[in-house]
Amino acid sequence: MRIRMLLADDHKMFTEALSRMLAPNYEIIGTASNGRELITLARELNPDVIVMDVSMPLLNGMEVIRVLKRTAVRAKFVILTMHTDVSLAAEAFRCGASAFVLKQAAGDELNAAIVTALRGRHYLSSAFPVDLVTLLAEAVRHHREEGPKITRRQREVLQLVAEGKTMKEVATLLSLSTRTVESYKYEIMRVLGIHSNAGLVQYAIRIGVITVTPLQAA
Repeated sequence: MRIRMLLADDHKMFTEALSRMLAPNYEIIGTASNGRELITLARELNPDVIVMDVSMPLLNGMEVIRVLKRTAVRAKFVILTMHTDVSLAAEAFRCGASAFVLKQAAGDELNAAIVTALRGRHYLSSAFPVDLVTLLAEAVRHHREEGPKITRRQREVLQLVAEGKTMKEVATLLSLSTRTVESYKYEIMRVLGIHSNAGLVQYAIRIGVITVTPLQAA
């Protein structure tokens, strides 16, 4: 039986190209363009592997992994991203990712990452700035030194606010009242000691709730 795979990235052309590359070896059972769509598909289709980006609208890759890890979905998570930030990669492994692969890597490396993940082991791109052992150690250290905690729902609100959504838009997406969303937002700010939307955005970037696309070298 072929390995069943879901793909998730908010760039449709990239997802289509990735699907063509992987189709000879895997059964591509679906594609998603945002985190919430990915959760729905994963619960419906129960794939063996999910190849996904970290930076996805509405719900980022870290939150997707956290949510699906609490359900009956038993997929292996392979992160495929352009981000080389050590803390971001460490957080991905801490959330439950099996592999962290850079998009500029060759297709052979992605296949190697998928095979390694299916064997229950971890994989890190050879071009990443640090080695796998160092990164996994950083993931453990970061867990022990974790600062103020916010809830899953608060992280969802934080991402949508950091993406520039209005309170009404956030309320619609989360099926909440506007007043409830405002309450979540101000409780986040109180817990974290943040006093502006700009501060919320900076915090969201720092903990990997949203990510900034690296600038290409001139």
